[in-house]
Amino acid sequence: MKRLQLGILISTMLFCAESIAQQQGRVNGVASEGATISLLKAIDSSVIKFAVAGSQGSFEIDQLAFGNYLISVSAAGFNTFFSDAFLLSETNPHKEFATIRLSPAEKQLSGVTVIAKKRMIEVKADRTIVNVEASISNAGATAMEVLEKSPGITVDRDGNISMKGRSGVMVMIDGKPSYLSGTELANLLNNMSANQLDQIELMSNPPAKYDAAGNSGIINIITKKNKQRGWNGSLNISYGQGRYYKTNNSLNLNYRNEKFNAFANYSMNSNKGFNELLINRTYLDDDGKTPVAFYRQPTYLTIAGNNNTLKLGLDYYLNKKTTLGIVGTGFISPRKFDGSSTGYLQDGNHITDTIINTISDNKNRWVNGTLNLNLRHQFNKNSELGADIDYVRYDMENNQLFTNKTSLPDNTIHSQGKLKGELPATISILSAKTDYSQNIGKDLKLEAGIKSSLVKTDNLANYSNLEDNQWKPDYLKSNHFLYEENINAAYISANKSMGKFSFKGGLRFENTSYKGNQSGNPMKEDSSFKRNYNSLFPTLYITYNADSNNVFTLSTGKRIDRPAYQQLNPFLFFINEYTYQVGNPYIQPQFTWTYSISHTYKEWLTTTLEHAETKQYFNQIFRTEGKVTILTEGNLARMQNTNLTISVQLNPAKWWSASINATGSHRKVNGTGTNSDFNSENINANAGINNQFKFKKGWSAELSGNYNTPFEDAQFRISAFGQVSAGIGKQVLKGKGTLRLNIRDIFFTQRINGNIRYQYVREHFNQSRETRVANISFTWRFGKQFSENRRRNNGGSSEEQQRVRQ
Repeated sequence: MKRLQLGILISTMLFCAESIAQQQGRVNGVASEGATISLLKAIDSSVIKFAVAGSQGSFEIDQLAFGNYLISVSAAGFNTFFSDAFLLSETNPHKEFATIRLSPAEKQLSGVTVIAKKRMIEVKADRTIVNVEASISNAGATAMEVLEKSPGITVDRDGNISMKGRSGVMVMIDGKPSYLSGTELANLLNNMSANQLDQIELMSNPPAKYDAAGNSGIINIITKKNKQRGWNGSLNISYGQGRYYKTNNSLNLNYRNEKFNAFANYSMNSNKGFNELLINRTYLDDDGKTPVAFYRQPTYLTIAGNNNTLKLGLDYYLNKKTTLGIVGTGFISPRKFDGSSTGYLQDGNHITDTIINTISDNKNRWVNGTLNLNLRHQFNKNSELGADIDYVRYDMENNQLFTNKTSLPDNTIHSQGKLKGELPATISILSAKTDYSQNIGKDLKLEAGIKSSLVKTDNLANYSNLEDNQWKPDYLKSNHFLYEENINAAYISANKSMGKFSFKGGLRFENTSYKGNQSGNPMKEDSSFKRNYNSLFPTLYITYNADSNNVFTLSTGKRIDRPAYQQLNPFLFFINEYTYQVGNPYIQPQFTWTYSISHTYKEWLTTTLEHAETKQYFNQIFRTEGKVTILTEGNLARMQNTNLTISVQLNPAKWWSASINATGSHRKVNGTGTNSDFNSENINANAGINNQFKFKKGWSAELSGNYNTPFEDAQFRISAFGQVSAGIGKQVLKGKGTLRLNIRDIFFTQRINGNIRYQYVREHFNQSRETRVANISFTWRFGKQFSENRRRNNGGSSEEQQRVRQ
């Protein structure tokens, strides 16, 4: 089957590259640099594609179906230009415009940046785009809270992210992997303000140029970067109140002239929240039916912290073809966790035997630094080379203190003690990549690239117990874990147009080698492991433009999901007296084939049917030793997921627009051997709606919500949950400012509860977090733009400016 799939893909790519095909339409010309060019249908002025004028104002939009069109050209402070209608056909496939000069608007608000209204959700052939600022309820939110209500996205009680019912998402920031997962990734997204974000791209089957990691696809978080010439900026201040306070503030500055573009972003947030968790465990006899013991544990945890993030960047235009760039980002994020829990251990008749009190006082501090050097060079209008070098480092301090007391029902103290943990960790990443693209003729584009990355982690866990007023090492829990991973990759892809068809195929090769070492201590021996393997990852997209109203897309691709670094660490992580977490160095990577077909009707209705099969599927695994529950990770046999997604963009009235997204999934998980009882099969769905209202005199409003039906995943059974949010906004200060008020999770329904089954234990849990929050925010835009009629003598254009958005 694999050879057949690969053979079909390679044959298609060779056919695309070698065949002489019927030309599709192309439009190009010269306007003002940075201007937005919109290709419109002549019959109803609906938008087909966008482009941004790049070096010396040049623009090009290709791969167009034949038909009648017109273009519009717009820029801040100038009147929009509309062309006459023109026809693209087999005899006239090309339309070229001479220099288009825009006339200044008669009334221009000084210092106001004109921003076209964006849809909350945009559905493209290979991705779904969430425009963050288009939603009023995102004001004052975090990146994680924006993700939680994005189409097809669910977040479990531990902060793990799933897309279209599948876990194993790779999260990227500005096109670069975050190299984090699990708790570390959740902490990063919870500390990232939505004010920093421009868009979120959701790709379930990304092209070959992207890393193959992430079995369910890629989430690419794009931060803000202003492309306006001149100097400008924005200031955002917000305050939120739930059970506790929250504040998110940011300052964005940008200066751009003919020679360079400099930008700076600073954000600061401070907040306090809570996590309330109730666990009920039932221990069964060997018959799997008769209860022999019960354990009930309510836990209340408060989390307080602040985050300071700074981003500085400079793009320098060496000449009209070459751009050099440097970007530095860093954050400091200290947090404090105060928790208390009381566990009640009972016999089979619900008579309490033991009471366990645990008070936790934990502190952690994250420090991050990232440096990116990049180069973009256009050899000519048909070829471009890009190169990036990145260095990323995370330094994490985690200090734990647990005070444990065990007593009898009559309050007689049985035992008490303190456990202290010092868990520093560092992650350093060095990566380099280069990408080359070449247009051959008017209907064939080739891309190729290479990438190498080296990741090193150093995790130290020093635990000690207080005995006779002295701290003594606990060697059973302590360890020192070192891990190193090197991935080398190369890819090639081709994009070919043939009449009403367009083909895009790619093949990516990745070599992965890693090694881990756990240092021993007086009670533990050294242990180590290593592995090296090679993998091929093909992708294929076929698009058919049936007519001006209907577009069909067929795609397939293979992806990999590697276990997180901490999941491979075989050390014991103490959660409480009856719950531990331990890593598994023997987890194998999981591989997923995805197949999908989608149909878009008049750009307002998109329907996608997708099927994915994952082998060596790994997931959280619960097991028990006596009354202690141990959480680890392990490979099951296979997971199959089939889903149907419908996306609708409506405009019921001039003042009302709505985005509706719904996904229904059939999910089946199979286990073998000792994991055979993890089999599960169910149908689940999630749906969301976002209503945007635009009124006169600068008023706007939003009403949105999402809902998730119950679903199963191996040992987990999660109940339904959802939320409703609303907000209002007002343009003030003659359009320079925006005032917003919103409430998220109005009815406090985004609570997660469910059941877990493992061996002879049945567990029910109920968790609620600080999800109901009222926010008020103020945004002020300031600055001055240069006239777009000033032609630059030299300079370069970034990848974003040259991109034609489909």
